[in-house]
Amino acid sequence: MVPHLTTALTGPLFELERRFLEAETAIERWLRGQWLSHAPPFYASVDLRNAGFKLAPVDTNLFPGGFNNLNPAFLPLCVQAAQGAIEKICPEARNLLLIPENHTRNQFYLMNVAHLAAILRHAGLNVRIGSLLPEIKAPTTLDLPDGQTITLEPLKRLGPNGGRLGVEGFDPCAILLNNDLSAGVPEILGNLRGQQLIPPLHAGWHVRRKSRHFSAFREVALAFAKAIDIDPWLIDPEFAVCGQINFHERAGEECLQAQVDTLLYRIRAKYRDYGIAAEPFVIVKADAGTYGMGVMTVKDASEVKDLNRRQRNKMAVIKEGLAVTEVIIQEGVPTIETVAAGVAEPVIYMIDRYVVGGFYRVNTQRGIDENLNAPGMRFEPLAFECGCSLPDCCLGPDAPPNRFYAYGVVARLALLAAAIELEQSGGRIQ
Repeated sequence: MVPHLTTALTGPLFELERRFLEAETAIERWLRGQWLSHAPPFYASVDLRNAGFKLAPVDTNLFPGGFNNLNPAFLPLCVQAAQGAIEKICPEARNLLLIPENHTRNQFYLMNVAHLAAILRHAGLNVRIGSLLPEIKAPTTLDLPDGQTITLEPLKRLGPNGGRLGVEGFDPCAILLNNDLSAGVPEILGNLRGQQLIPPLHAGWHVRRKSRHFSAFREVALAFAKAIDIDPWLIDPEFAVCGQINFHERAGEECLQAQVDTLLYRIRAKYRDYGIAAEPFVIVKADAGTYGMGVMTVKDASEVKDLNRRQRNKMAVIKEGLAVTEVIIQEGVPTIETVAAGVAEPVIYMIDRYVVGGFYRVNTQRGIDENLNAPGMRFEPLAFECGCSLPDCCLGPDAPPNRFYAYGVVARLALLAAAIELEQSGGRIQ
């Protein structure tokens, strides 16, 4: 099922999709060349926005938590991609330890963990799930709504010097994190010997910044746009950054107001160039972190000058109760896609350098210019009915295989940006 588009795609995005179809061979060759120089993350998900005149990533997650929402028909793609990724990291791997988030009450997240473990087992790995929760002191089996079960086990250091990490009777070759380390690196994950942590610790939000990711994406978008002769703005959201923010004490308001004003000015100029009648807006959000916390939509710089107490409280903290001290001001990309009367945005999943599926995040309580990862979001998003890798040039740009191909191209550009971002941040303090 393809979502209903509320406006006819006769503008720049229709032409962008057509250009992707015409340049498919060149695009795939260009991407293949990039992967010779940059190692892709083990896995990632990318939130996209389809504005009808622009198709751009708005967030890239290096610890994706929605494998349960992928089309089951794409399981073979997931398994093959996982096999390739594991072979690069630990060619003779037999045992893998999976460390999830501490969301033992979030049944949807736990189903994600179960699906991810199943993919890895089909890839030929013995998988155990080690929990960072201090209350998990013995193997604990949890029943899930879809009939599956998962068993969480307490982590322990192994070996004569405690240099390795595993669970009782299980010494893994590699450790896969499905925990974004928002609160920092737990002591038990430090100073490992002879074991590969996937993704590396510096991929966690204690180090990572969205602004660094989108700086890397800008480099990728410019090079890609030059290769296929398009305007990079069609795939690249404008952004700016403000540091030293304290919403409770109103510190940094002047910086925030100035950056919002400048960014809106640049967006209006591009809208005039393309004859776009929509009202531009920006999204102000924490420069680190996930789960849709610390996010607001702004259409005029005056809106950030005198935030009320409720707004300041909302923006002041993110996951794990961490204070927001840095924000990214990002060009708002409205979405024109809807599913069952809900505003929708595509989320693309990748393992290694391969697109393995996607789904729509749907929210019936939010508008086309708002963050959808918020209360009201449907936790059973619509899985894509076809893949993102095989366009059909005999069909129009709006046909499902071709629309999803465009999604897959832009998502892989974001994946490439994440690879470059990790290379650049590898030397930062963990």
